[in-house]
Amino acid sequence: MSDAVDLSVHPIHLGLGATAVVEPEFTGRPEWYAGYGERHDAADGAEARLVSMHTFTAPWDVWEMHPLGAEVVLCTAGTMTLHQEHAGGTTATVTLRAGEYAINPPGTWHTADIDGEATAVFITAGMGTEHRPRSG
Repeated sequence: MSDAVDLSVHPIHLGLGATAVVEPEFTGRPEWYAGYGERHDAADGAEARLVSMHTFTAPWDVWEMHPLGAEVVLCTAGTMTLHQEHAGGTTATVTLRAGEYAINPPGTWHTADIDGEATAVFITAGMGTEHRPRSG
């Protein structure tokens, strides 16, 4: 594909063999993620990466965790505070501004608070991702 594509609308799948595939329009619904897994898990497994971009105006209402690989969170606009609960029991909080990134290691539960509005690019090893509600 040689046309410009909006990353916030059509994420990219990075697969084995240095492939890059434009994904269908992102809906944010569980069915979209299930379809992504059906399209790529068998061929690329845990080495696959989903590259996506999202804009937030409120704190996340869930925690998530990627057990099989690291995730890069690159803030491109605004400010966001990433909260991490590492597999070994330690916690960390890091505030990201435009151009700054953090890494969620495999098995790290994470969520974010947003200061006004923030946009971030995510490079995610998503196979086996888990979610849990965020309380308080």
